[in-house]
Amino acid sequence: MTVTSFSIPTLETERLILRALCEDDIAFEKAFLASDDARFVGGPMPPHRAWRSMAMMIGHWALRGFGFWALEEKKTGQYMGRVGLWYPDGWLEREIGWTLMPHAWGKGFATEAALASRAHAYDVLGWDTAISQIAPENEGSKAVARRLGASFEKHHEDPEYGTIEIWRHLGPDALVNGGMEAYA
Repeated sequence: MTVTSFSIPTLETERLILRALCEDDIAFEKAFLASDDARFVGGPMPPHRAWRSMAMMIGHWALRGFGFWALEEKKTGQYMGRVGLWYPDGWLEREIGWTLMPHAWGKGFATEAALASRAHAYDVLGWDTAISQIAPENEGSKAVARRLGASFEKHHEDPEYGTIEIWRHLGPDALVNGGMEAYA
């Protein structure tokens, strides 16, 4: 029998700890993914599918060596959502993604965590570009992408999600040369 082992690094920002997803986070995800608030990320969905979705995210780390981190607010220890790096089989390109719980919306957590994720992708993993896939109606995520310096590139027909927008992030050289050297 072959045993697969992997580690998920912990990252910190000013207000957040980006850590491995754990069983305690699943209750928050189940509630969120059952609601209409999850319409841009495949919801609403029943609890068993939410559990499977979280297990898939953890498995992504084992298969790809990167994935989504759970966001924990330093001040309260509260689960705020997940942000990270994504490239499942059949995906268009490597992606930086974010999904926050409604209580975390509008506070800059997605931008803060996505900056740390992108820095990890570029500085540790050696990525030279990344995209974010965003539903055309998701104005909140588009605002996050703009704050990250990403720009709309094109529409893409995803077999599962339909028409999505592809937002292209600046590469590491452009971030440094373009004055965004504080992207980490």
